[in-house]
Amino acid sequence: QVQLRESGGGLVQAGGSLRLSCVASGRTSSMYRMGWFRQAPGKEREFVARITWSTGYRYYADSVKGRFTISRDYAKNTVFLQMNNIEPGDTALYYCVVDVNVRDGPTWDYWGQGTQVTVSS
Repeated sequence: QVQLRESGGGLVQAGGSLRLSCVASGRTSSMYRMGWFRQAPGKEREFVARITWSTGYRYYADSVKGRFTISRDYAKNTVFLQMNNIEPGDTALYYCVVDVNVRDGPTWDYWGQGTQVTVSS
């Protein structure tokens, strides 16, 4: 099992910045990818960004490319999401996720409780 604890959410004005953090604990040796999803009220949960834990390879949703940056602190089992030039459409509950599936595509096996980001216009 991997446990995830997010932090860093809050209220931010449009155009501002915010940095989310997620600390993983438990069987962290099994982590292959870490990432972020989000869910806005009345909408489906959507992928935001992911990072391959060992290589640092990053992949983003088109909606956040160029504005958000995912990074990791390998030694601290922590993943970050730097959110710049935030837009009202970024308002959502942001979830940290872990994938342990090495052979196939992400299966996102573990989820955090989420941290709320609210953008005021």
